[in-house]
Amino acid sequence: MEIKINTDNSFDLIVIGGGPGGYVAAIRAAQLGMKAAVVEGQHLGGICLNWGCIPTKALLRTAEIYETLERADEFGITVKGLSFDLEKIVKRSRSVARRLSGGVGHLLKKNKVAVVDGYGRLDGPGKVAVEKDGHAVADLAAKHIILATGARARALPGLEPATKNKDRGRLIWTYKEAMIPEAMPKSLLVVGSGAIGIEFASFYRTLGAEVTVVEVLPRVLPVEDEEISAFAEKAFKKQGMKIITSATVKALMENKNSVTATIEAAGKCEELTVERVILAVGIVGNTENIGLEKTRVKVDRTHVVIDEWCRTGEPGVYAIGDLTGPPWLAHKASHEGILCVEKIAGVKGAHPLDTSRIPGCTYCRPQVASIGLTEKAATEAGHKVKVGRFPFIGNGKAIALGEPEGMVKTVFDAATGELLGAHMVGAEVTELIQGYSIAKTLETTESELMATVFPHPTLSEMMHESVLDAYGRAIHF
Repeated sequence: MEIKINTDNSFDLIVIGGGPGGYVAAIRAAQLGMKAAVVEGQHLGGICLNWGCIPTKALLRTAEIYETLERADEFGITVKGLSFDLEKIVKRSRSVARRLSGGVGHLLKKNKVAVVDGYGRLDGPGKVAVEKDGHAVADLAAKHIILATGARARALPGLEPATKNKDRGRLIWTYKEAMIPEAMPKSLLVVGSGAIGIEFASFYRTLGAEVTVVEVLPRVLPVEDEEISAFAEKAFKKQGMKIITSATVKALMENKNSVTATIEAAGKCEELTVERVILAVGIVGNTENIGLEKTRVKVDRTHVVIDEWCRTGEPGVYAIGDLTGPPWLAHKASHEGILCVEKIAGVKGAHPLDTSRIPGCTYCRPQVASIGLTEKAATEAGHKVKVGRFPFIGNGKAIALGEPEGMVKTVFDAATGELLGAHMVGAEVTELIQGYSIAKTLETTESELMATVFPHPTLSEMMHESVLDAYGRAIHF
């Protein structure tokens, strides 16, 4: 990584961490005329770009194409000898990540942001000390410092993916090992059914592995609307996944080339032996070794506490992204980086982040996307609701695509017409959800949505029909 340091080592803003929150914050600061620096010791783009969002989507794209080719006959296409090359699949995924990481470096250079190769830590008011491989790299100074050090996979006691046993990391994986398999496991246990767990379960199942998913809560994708979660679970089971909910993995015993898991459900324990295990049980903030000890920065359950402007308890120190807690999403981190910098710069119109307007996407098969309140949460919050639904089977484009399974669900306040939430499951819903994101940002009501002209034939028409259905006006179902 190239090191560019001003001779006086003094900046208006220093960002510790070059992930999707950090590098975006630095670029926005530069656009506003600030002298900015990013301190990053591993890879520009952070976990998201290098070991998360982007390379996993490259893997899932391969799985999507493979699954489509498996049913090519439906489309009048004959495919013989269908197979895959796992090494090439992984190579493509890593190539995509490298290309985009290089792109981030170009963007920082273009915006004249200094990039310092090393690990930064707070070293007194307005000071950042940078080290790499045990050696001092630079002493920097700035009036404003943003912490954007991200988070890492959570390890549960007794289920850690790495021990003194050199085989442990080979058999029990986090997302990182799961992204670069040397061979396709014949059987796999995924612990945790959030977005990360389900995406890997979907990838490996599509390519032929026998997949079991264990979730401690009563349903998979537990943050999603219950109806969407149930629909997705039914689809996963139809694909051959085994789903065990309200269950806990009590122990993992390693064998030579397999792992035996003890799973407790409904008061009974059973053993399951698989070739590999993926742990996807949440994340913890990277708060260690960044100099918080002598500051007024407060840490709560591994995450830095901030106010609505991303300010910590230490004057001049801010925090953004996964370091500050849920939702753990790259677009949330980027948005926080921008609003934090704009507040610092005194930009007129800067406003705090409304988490109810942050969409969430899971790129499994079928895809899942949502924004705002679930039906249950809206009711519990005191709203009288109107709920609309529209199935993929009623949409011409979905049928033409060969993707007739899915649903769009919308939740409105019955009194005001406010769009409280939108929830989707099915093909390409991760691309559709932005329409409802815009609607919520504009504080659109059902009236504007019903009056909007949606193009035909598109999947987006289902969004319109779901709104119409909430008010008894659906046309095509």
